[in-house]
Amino acid sequence: MTDKHPSAPAPAKTRHSHSGVTHVKERLEGNFTVISNELLQHPELSSTARGIGSYIQSLPEGAPVGIKALAEQLPEGEIRIAAALRELEKYGFHLRTKERLASGQVVTRTFAYNRPRRAVVEAARAPEPKPKPKSKTPVPPRAPRGPRKAADLLAGLRAHDSRLLLGERDVQRLTPAVSEWLERGVPPTAVVRVLTTDLPRDPIKHPAAFLAHRLAGQLPPALPAPAPRDTSAPARPDPFQNCEGCERAFRAAGPGRCRDCRARSERAA
Repeated sequence: MTDKHPSAPAPAKTRHSHSGVTHVKERLEGNFTVISNELLQHPELSSTARGIGSYIQSLPEGAPVGIKALAEQLPEGEIRIAAALRELEKYGFHLRTKERLASGQVVTRTFAYNRPRRAVVEAARAPEPKPKPKSKTPVPPRAPRGPRKAADLLAGLRAHDSRLLLGERDVQRLTPAVSEWLERGVPPTAVVRVLTTDLPRDPIKHPAAFLAHRLAGQLPPALPAPAPRDTSAPARPDPFQNCEGCERAFRAAGPGRCRDCRARSERAA
């Protein structure tokens, strides 16, 4: 018979769930991957995206994770893999960028995040802007299309070569120079070609200064004004008419008599 202190509480009974999951865990010494629940339990990601995202997290640094490479390693087809990668990009677990190497070759660089990127999370949490009440004050005019097109052209240069990444201030400073090219009749594709062709192999430390030098040094002349239309062409002669007196052909605006018949009539009168 076991003695029991009269004031000691009775041991609590442990309740076990008979329907939920029971984890059987063993200590892992190696060959394992730490994956955040933010990925595995993300409420918006499909199960395919969660699985492929987890698989990418388990791969070693530098492993190929393109659509075709993953299709060779996973049972899912390229279409489902592509859709899953788009989901992972949308919610900040995946990022693909294009970069131009010093040799001129364009490659795709992939970043896999074990937690969603902060910028994506903050954008998702930001409240939707409330519609502004209509006011009777005049709406300020929009920026001219020329400068806007020039600014977009400069901001898009980084897609051709990551070394041409410009800050907002540099874009504003170079916009007038690009606008001058466009005003001189140069298509935007031609301007991009001039700015991105034959780039140096060495790192471009000051991309804004480099682009400003090209814009100024290779500025084409303005197109010549179109020649004025020649309005001094001779008038068409009058058509031929048959004289009502002698039936001889003569030129006149309308039917009647020739000059000789008119002269005889005047003399007879």
